[in-house]
Order: sequence, then C-alpha cells, then structure tokens
Amino acid sequence: MMLTTRFTLLVLALLALSDSTYAAVGLDRTRVIFDGGKEATSVNITNNNTQLPYLAQGWIEDESGNKITSPLIVLPPVQRLEPGKQSQVKVQALPAAKSLPQDRETVYYFNLREIPPRSEKANTLQIALQTRIKLFYRPQAITPSQQDLSNPWQQKLTLTREGEHYKVNNPTPYYVTLVDARSTKGGKTVPGFEPLMVPPKGALTLGPTAQALGKAPYLAYVNDYGGRPVLAFTCTGNTCTVDVQASTPTQ
Repeated sequence: MMLTTRFTLLVLALLALSDSTYAAVGLDRTRVIFDGGKEATSVNITNNNTQLPYLAQGWIEDESGNKITSPLIVLPPVQRLEPGKQSQVKVQALPAAKSLPQDRETVYYFNLREIPPRSEKANTLQIALQTRIKLFYRPQAITPSQQDLSNPWQQKLTLTREGEHYKVNNPTPYYVTLVDARSTKGGKTVPGFEPLMVPPKGALTLGPTAQALGKAPYLAYVNDYGGRPVLAFTCTGNTCTVDVQASTPTQ
C-alpha cells in the first residue's frame, strides 16, 4: 500500500513538472499561416536532445478539437528524428480546401507529439510532451500585400462600449488574437483580462470592465511572426479607434 502511494505521488510530481519541461522536439514558430495559393507549407522541427532519437507525430485538429484528415493533412504523420538533427513536417492541402470560405481565414490547430525511445531501466515513467499551435488557412484572395504588412489590419479594430464592458469589433477577414490589455502603456495587465481570439468580421467582449481599461486602452496582439505589437486606442463617447502614431511598430 505504501509502495503504491509513493508511486502515485511520484507520477503526480512528474506530471506537474512536465508543464515547465522543455519539449525535446521543438518547432521553429508559434503559429502556421497556410497560404491558400499554395499546395503545401513546411514547418521545421528539431530534436533538441543530443543523445536520444525521438519519433515526431503530427496531426491537425479543427476549431472544436476534433482530429481531421481533410482538407489539410500532415505529411509524414510520423517520422524519426536522430539526436540533435532537424527535419520538416509538411502541411498538405487536399482538393477539399477549395471549398473553404475564400473571403476570410479558417482556423485549425497543428499538433506535434514527441515519442521518446523506450527506456531499458526498470520502473521508469516516460512522458510524451505535445505542442499545439494555431494554423490559419488564409485564402489567396485575401493574401496581404507588402503595403498591408506595413499597415497591419489589426489597426482596423475598434472598441464599442456596451454597458460595463468594451466589445472588440474586427471588420477584417483575419483572426486577431489579443494577449494583453492595459489602461496605460507601461502599466500592468488589467484584472479580469484573458486572451481571446476575435474571429473575422466578428466581435467579442473584453473581460475587464470599461472603467478598468479607461478611455485610452492598450491591447497587445500576436502577429504572423509571433511578435506582440501594442495597439493604443483613443475613445470618443462609446467608440474607440486605434491611434496609429501611439501604437508600437509591427515587428
């Protein structure tokens, strides 16, 4: 009984530590942008363990978390990575991708699970870590130009006060992920804020109260490169728009 209890405590301790453990198999990005004008896009992966080989298993899930095999698939679904070596995983579009909305992005999730080699030591607990990042299918019709990249579409966001809260309005065909909200540029994250992803041509309500955010809110978003620029808003009445000059650069 005591042995079982000790083993259970060991398992719980290792699971608690696994969240802060670095994965042996790493990705070269924090999100994937799939250009709808191409048949495939590649993601670089690396085995950061210089002593042991690992298997890398990849797959795609839809917005609800269901594993899918169309309209996008991962090739190869499983591959071996030698110690310290790099490789690529390809996200391939199937013909069904043409049936996706062509006037806005569609979001999926790219998953990569590392499978460690079987240990020869007795009573060894092995944990397979998994990385999950957003994958945006971006139709060719809305592929941004160089000018669009210099003047990011996130600057078109507006805030509308409704009761005690602000609603984030996204008139663009792209998803916008907000990761921070402050009442001042150098202040701390306001209480009640949780990251949210505003859908294309949609709107979501911010958690913090409008009073906490004040009349000049600052919202940080994640761009295509994983950067976190900050949008500075100015409010007139119940409507807030982005002050481009006060906002941080794109990259």
